[in-house]
Amino acid sequence: MRARPGRAAIFEQFAADGITHMFGNPGTVEQGFLDEMRNSRMSFVMALHEGAAVGIADGYARVTQKPALVQLHSGVGLGNGIGMLYQAKRGGSPLVTVVGEAGVRYDAMDGQMAADLVGMAEPVVKYATRVIDPNSTLRVLRRAVKIAMTPPRGPVVVVLPADVLDRSTTEPAVPTSIPDTRVAPPTETLREAARLLTAARRPLILMGDGVAVSGAQQELAQVAERLGAPVWGVNSSEVNIDTRHPLYGGGLGHMFGRDSARVVGDADGVLIVGTYVFPEVFPLLDSPFRSDARIVHIDLDAYEIAKNFPVDLGVVADPKLALAGLAEVLGPRTPMVTRPAAPTPPAPAEESLMDHFARALAERSPADLVVFDEALTAGGPLARHLPPRVPGRFFQTRGGSLGVGIPGAIGARLAHPELPVVGFTGDGGSMYTFQALWTAAREGIGAKFVICNNGRYRLLDHNIQEYWREQGITPHAFPDAFDLTRPPIGFVELAAALGVPGRRVTEPGEVAAAVDAMWAHAGPYLIDLAV
Repeated sequence: MRARPGRAAIFEQFAADGITHMFGNPGTVEQGFLDEMRNSRMSFVMALHEGAAVGIADGYARVTQKPALVQLHSGVGLGNGIGMLYQAKRGGSPLVTVVGEAGVRYDAMDGQMAADLVGMAEPVVKYATRVIDPNSTLRVLRRAVKIAMTPPRGPVVVVLPADVLDRSTTEPAVPTSIPDTRVAPPTETLREAARLLTAARRPLILMGDGVAVSGAQQELAQVAERLGAPVWGVNSSEVNIDTRHPLYGGGLGHMFGRDSARVVGDADGVLIVGTYVFPEVFPLLDSPFRSDARIVHIDLDAYEIAKNFPVDLGVVADPKLALAGLAEVLGPRTPMVTRPAAPTPPAPAEESLMDHFARALAERSPADLVVFDEALTAGGPLARHLPPRVPGRFFQTRGGSLGVGIPGAIGARLAHPELPVVGFTGDGGSMYTFQALWTAAREGIGAKFVICNNGRYRLLDHNIQEYWREQGITPHAFPDAFDLTRPPIGFVELAAALGVPGRRVTEPGEVAAAVDAMWAHAGPYLIDLAV
């Protein structure tokens, strides 16, 4: 292979792996390879903040199910992106993040921007490393892509010192070998799983996004129907089952363990598939399951099986193949149990502004609408009027980081420019990555954005009420730190300054015209919804 600088060879490697976009914010120590990009077919998607860059890449990777390439600037840029990298790690997004550095030869100098970049990244990524030999640059990048894409997927970091990239390498650029992990359990294991689950009088299924990654939605529904088992989402932020399926129960939440205990506490047979248990911020330390419950856990991530609570049968396997085999062993379908009737939607006179908006959006939008949901406390009407049903058409925040709604929608639209995309976020959450609107305007990415504006960090109101009850504290005024109205944030004006038009909606009568205006505009558009 001919010799060429590493800064040029890396783009050959990215091209060999089908990577066409780099999401980032430029810095001096990356100038060599960013300048070299002009000789490649790579598109640079620039963000004004590293958190926005990682968020856009995360949305892109989730929609395409392929690696997304991120560029971060040394320690300061990596620091700015760490919150979103954590989100990607918890959600299993295959982000390949290259972090620039001045050079190996400066290690002893402890100069400006010197930092242990691998040490910074390790807690929030699946794998982190630093290239120190130019003749292993492409080898390390391939390893990073392989690790990012091998289930359980996740973000990786590769530190690229400028002086290493300036040296020549003769490495060939070849496609990364990604191992096939579609492992099916042996028949005897499936029979044992069926025996444990069919003995239950009150079976239950807990599902997560491993189902969507595997494409196992149909197989999950078949197993649920054969068992007559309600299905609840745990770490479930995509379409793992049609939420209109009669056995779909809802989501357990991500905050308090007692919420999960109320759902799982009566089950005497539990199938956990494609998720870890439980992802709450304040989980129960004692098992929420019945002492006599028989538990089967299927996942490709062996680490998560029986991590916190014992199971009777742990199966490291691909969810789609495992569920298909289990459905076959279970045999003919049995009558489904029926879940309790869902609460009746409020009458029109009682509808909230968010209900009006969600209903109008459902009625006035194309059938192939993609929703990126970070509405949080305002999200109930979305589930009522735009229930997630079709894989690849619904994505929800995951991992606990605020600010994914706007960049996630941008990444989704960039991945599929032919599809209509709407991103929902809150007023507080949006301000973490509001700069991402500039990227949408700059690149002509026609995603739409809705700010669910209630003037405060409403989720904190709900959480502190739980805290008061737990601690026996008399309810009182919420902390002033939760308020966002002094001064009020002019989201329409901010968006306009970043090149995105929009309008504010405060009354139900304004909703229909706002939705129509949003879809009539070819580029990005923002609605500030006073919920």
